[in-house]
Order: sequence, then C-alpha cells, then structure tokens
Amino acid sequence: MPKSKEYIVATLIQRLATSAFRHKCAFLAGWLLITFVVIGGYAAFGSHIDSDFTIPGSSSQNALNELQKTLPPAAGTSAQIILESPPGTKITDPKYHSAVEATLTQARTAPQVAAVIDPYTSKAISPDGRTALAQVQYTVTRPHLDSDSLPALVDATHPAERAGLTAHVGGSAYDNVSAKTGPSTALGIVIAFAILAVTFGSLFTAGLPLLSALSGVVVGAIGVYLASNVATVSSTAPSLALMIGLAVGIDYSVFILSRYRSELVNGKPPLEAVGVAAATAGSAVLFAGTTVVIALSGLTVVGIPFLTVMGLSAAATVAIAVLVAITLLPAIIGFAGQRLVPKRNSRAARRERPGAPAVLGERWARFVTRHPARTITTVVAGLLVLAAPALSLQLALSDNSSAPPGSAQRQAYDLVSSEFGPGFNGPLTLLVQAHPGTDPKTAATSVAATVKTLPDVLLTTPAQLGNDGHTAVVSIIPGSGPHDSATTHLVNTIRAQAPTMARTDAADVAVTGPTAVAIDVSDRLSSSLVPFAALVVGLSLVLLLIVFRSIVVPVKAAAGFLLSIGASLGAVVAIFQWGWAHKLIGASTTGPVISFLPIMLIAVLFGLAMDYEVFMVSRIREAYLETHDPVRAITQGGRKASRIVTAAALIMFSVFASFVKTPDSTLRTIAFGLGVGVLIDAFVIRMTLVPAVLALLGHKSWALPGKLSRLLPNLDIEGQHAAPRRSLHRSRWPSGASALMAVPAHPRPPGTVS
Repeated sequence: MPKSKEYIVATLIQRLATSAFRHKCAFLAGWLLITFVVIGGYAAFGSHIDSDFTIPGSSSQNALNELQKTLPPAAGTSAQIILESPPGTKITDPKYHSAVEATLTQARTAPQVAAVIDPYTSKAISPDGRTALAQVQYTVTRPHLDSDSLPALVDATHPAERAGLTAHVGGSAYDNVSAKTGPSTALGIVIAFAILAVTFGSLFTAGLPLLSALSGVVVGAIGVYLASNVATVSSTAPSLALMIGLAVGIDYSVFILSRYRSELVNGKPPLEAVGVAAATAGSAVLFAGTTVVIALSGLTVVGIPFLTVMGLSAAATVAIAVLVAITLLPAIIGFAGQRLVPKRNSRAARRERPGAPAVLGERWARFVTRHPARTITTVVAGLLVLAAPALSLQLALSDNSSAPPGSAQRQAYDLVSSEFGPGFNGPLTLLVQAHPGTDPKTAATSVAATVKTLPDVLLTTPAQLGNDGHTAVVSIIPGSGPHDSATTHLVNTIRAQAPTMARTDAADVAVTGPTAVAIDVSDRLSSSLVPFAALVVGLSLVLLLIVFRSIVVPVKAAAGFLLSIGASLGAVVAIFQWGWAHKLIGASTTGPVISFLPIMLIAVLFGLAMDYEVFMVSRIREAYLETHDPVRAITQGGRKASRIVTAAALIMFSVFASFVKTPDSTLRTIAFGLGVGVLIDAFVIRMTLVPAVLALLGHKSWALPGKLSRLLPNLDIEGQHAAPRRSLHRSRWPSGASALMAVPAHPRPPGTVS
C-alpha cells in the first residue's frame, strides 16, 4: 500500500512522545542541560534591556538620527531637577539661590551629563516664585545611561535639601521602569495549582503541568534576557514572555495530561495511552501553539523594532512550551508510572464510565443547543454592548504620568504639570537645517517666531547651534500635555507648514523629541491595526479550514474572535481610559491606552482563541465522526472538553490576573486585557456561541465541497486515523513509517458535498 502524508503530523508527534516516555532519563537530562546552559549564559553575559521606543523611517526618528550627528546633547535623553522652597518664601531668595547654584554645579559633574540649563537664566520659575525647573541633558540615550548616572543626579540635590529646599528628579531619563513580577505572580501559580487539583482530583497530578510549564518558562524567559545582548529588547518583553509562556505552558500540559488519564480510565496501558494522547491532544496542542507563534511573529509586519522583539520573544517562549508539552511532559509521565491512574471510585474515573451522570459541561451544552438562535442573539448583543467603549479608544505611549504615585518620577511629573504647565513634560524639538548661504541662528530664530504664532505654543527657547555650521535646534513648549490631542495637532500643523517655512525662512524644519516620536509610534500602530487584524483573521480562516475541513467552523471562529477582541478592548477603555473602577485594579491614573495594546491583544488573543477552538471543536468533531449526530456530538464533546477548557481558561486568567498588580502600567494593562479576553473567549464564545452555531446549522457545520476536500491535507487531530489507537507495545507495533501512515482516511461524514 502506498505511503500517505495525511497523518504524518500526528504520527511524528506520537512517535516523539512515546520515545520520550520510553527514554525518559535521556529526555529529562536533555532538558536539564538546556536549562543549565541558558542559566549559565545569563550568569556569564547578563542582559541589556533597552526601553527606548523607536520607529525607523519616521520623520521624528530621521530628525533624531541627524541630531545625534550634529548636536548629540539634543538627541540624548534628559532629566529634570525640580527645587521647591518652603511656603511663604521664594526660590530667588539669596540663601536659596546659592543652594540651587551649588546643586546645578554638582549636577554638571555627574556622569554623562552634557549640559544643565540654569532655571534663573531660562526663567523657568513658577508663577508663585517658589519652584525652579532645571533641565539636564545627557550625551547618550536612555538605554545607554550608566548605572551610576541617575543616582549621581539624585546626590547632586543634597546641597539644596540641606538649605531647606524640597528636591525632585524626573524627566524622560526615568521613563519606563523595568517590569517586575513580584509576589503576585507566585500567587497566580498557587491559584493555578488549586484549579488543577480540583480538576484532576489529585495533588500529585496537579503538580505535573506546573512542573513542565515552569521548566519551559525558565528557558524561554531567561533566553529573552540573553537575547537582549544581541538585539533590542524592551523592559516589558521578558515579563510578557513569562506571562504568556506560563499561561499556555500550563494549558498545553493540562490538555495532554487530561487525555492521557482519560485513556488510562478506558483501560489502555500507559505507553499506549501516551501515544493516543500525543496523536490527538498533542496534535491539537501543536496546531494551537503554531497559531500563537504565527500570530505573535506577525507583529514583524508592523515594522516597529520594539514590537517585533516583543512578539518574537513571546512567540519563542510559546514554541518552547509546545516542545515541553510533547517531549518533557511524556518523560515526566514515564517517571510517574501508575500514580497517574485515577482510582477506581474517584470522580475522575466515574466521569469516564459509560452511562455516567451528565456533568456540568454536558448540561450546559444541552441548554445552549436547545434554543440556538436565541442563544446566538443574546451572546452577540451582549458582546456588542461590551465592545461599545472601544469606539472611543485613544492611543499613546506611556510616560511618567503612569508611574506609581509614590515614585520620584511621578512626583516630579505632577509637580511640573501643576507649577509650570503640562507642556513642560512634553517639549517638542525642532531641527532647523539652514539652506546654503543662510545663517543657521538667523533661520532658527525666524522659524521659532513663526511657530510661536501657532495655537497651543506656550513658549520657545533660544536656538542651539550644531557642529556642522548649518544646523540649529529650538525647543517648543506646548500649552497641552504630551497625550493631549492638541499636542498631536500642533506637531501635525508644524509638519504641514514646513514647506512654507522652507521657502520663507530658508530652512528645512523637522519635529522630533520623545513626544513627537511617541506620536509617530501611535500613528503607525493605529494605521497598522486594521491590516494586522485582517491578516490574523484571514490566517485563522485558512488554518481552521485545513484542520477541521469545514467552511462554517473557520467563519464562526473568526467572527467569535472579533467579538471577543472588541469586548476586551471595550473593557480596557472603560477601566483605564474612562476610569470606571480603575482603582480596584491598582490603576492610579486614567488616560490614553498604551499604543501597542490593541495590536498585542489581537496577536495574543488570536492564539489563545484558537487554543480553545481546537480543544473544544476537536472533541465535538471527534464525536460527530463517530455518531454522525450533530447535536449529540455537541453534548458529548461538551462532556469531554468543557471541564478541561474551563480549567485552562481559569488558569490563564489567574496567571494574567497576577500581573495586574504589577507596578509597570504597560504590563498591567496588557494583563488586564488578556485576562478579560480569555474569560470572554472561553466561556462566552467557545463554550456558548460555538455550540449554538453548530447546533443551528447541524450537518452543514461539517460540510466541505468535494474538490476542496481533495485539495486540503487531512491533519486528523481528532485521532480518527487508526494508527494512534493501535497498541504501542514493542511486540505488536509494526516497524517503518509506512505502517503508521498507510491507513485509509475515515469515511466521509454526512453533509459533505461531493
């Protein structure tokens, strides 16, 4: 009989898992070696986290690159020293004036400081005369600051404090404090363990998914830190990789382990049970993990380096989680032996016996399929209501306004806003390049005068000349804050009038600086949102078409994914932008949503949605191929899959929820959006909307035109292929790949179009 390639994926996974089971010591040693190598590499080389958000090719980034050549201090990061005198006094009083000057003198000698702008010279004194604002310019960007540079700036404020002044330090040099997981992450793991213990009814069994998942997360997360030595890795990337890797790693292990125990209850010996679990649940895990990896890797199409690295870091951790689930977990199962077999009269054993009472998942499936049209209408209407706030979505990059309230940079930010105006926290930098024969200082002065007439311009600073003889820099202080739409409008207005200024002032003008860069990043992400969503949805249609060999299943899955994304974004806007109950989750302020959150949610939730789609629908389709009864298949599939999907969703939610209390506002928002999205997608979409749609359409749900059926490969993740169900004992197992693959496909189910 000729070889067939239809079932090669399930066959290879099956052979890999059974090999790991047989040679458990070798596989365990291999993973331990990998772990030690990664940890040793981190100990030897450390990491170099880069928190700068850049966007190559943008107007602001091109101008910033030019500044680095002609006027490095203007391109480097900056800090602020805010000095406040006691009530009833003025910062200009002689005794305070001398203390301020002593502080500024010491600040000028701090490491990597290029210049310190005297507030008495720049007239950066608050209207009440009590507060002075000094600007500190560094020679390097924020990621290249030495570890002692910022502490030295804090030390420079001691003369002022000894004189009775209150000193604060802040500015863009202090932006984006590195995310830390903290004890809340451990709490999430404890909650996950409790859920697993209830699901499996065994503390020993509950520990295995955690053990395998944590092994993969250690390799993945530390690997991200190692990668920062050769690539630009943002401070959020390792924590994001840890969060996603831990969540999917536990879920993948749970799905395979639950199928393994189910086969044990049905009387199969451990080796054969591992083979069946690998060929069925392992194939589903491979497909689900592949969709997550592809979706996260798809972030590269946006063309923003920091987002690309975040996506690839998380994707690599997910890929490791898949490998762990289909190799390390079977090896651990091999060590566990008979201890994973459910006891004869345990709940786990009773659930698998023929004629056992209906479980909650089965009863829920019967409920939603009894009136499918009504269920679909209710779910869609409810999710559209939840998604409504997303229509007001505003995007921006985070800054010190979202730092913890008690932090030094947050106190400095708030003080500057209240005493000087919000625009001082988001100045704009104008790069003025004079035409040949034009004096750069004259051109810059003329440009500044033109810009000062524009709405929302509070003041302009004197020009600084570059080292090339035709470049100058002017700082613009807007009247509005960095996140305000008025500031964005000002940037766009200056750019729109740049051609006119080039003719009248004989100079080319470009807007740059942290605020302008953040605006450009937000614009790029906003414009990429719809194309990326279309790419992800299109990908889901193709992948699910191949896996489930159905037209209805992919369309329904894509529609459900869009509904869950909309509802998740709506919840994020309501909490973090509108401020509904924001303090309950530790959000100290409200404002625009972090720019890359929507596109990150789309990438991650797409993969997780496909997880639950595959886990649930594969069991329904497996029952359908056995019974050819669409409604009965839904209830049987609900009985087999709902408990595990529920546990998987609750575990993911607990992991994501544990990151909501992190001091990093970016990670907090992402964790909240993912947590809400997981709950909605698992319980509302996959366990409610999906069964209702399948019941409403009946046999049509599994129909596939004959021509298309012949063109598509048959992956058979439900294990209907006979090979995965054969005994895996050496004495009875045929040799050669052909013995595994040369088995006829399952019969064409009713409803298939010829």
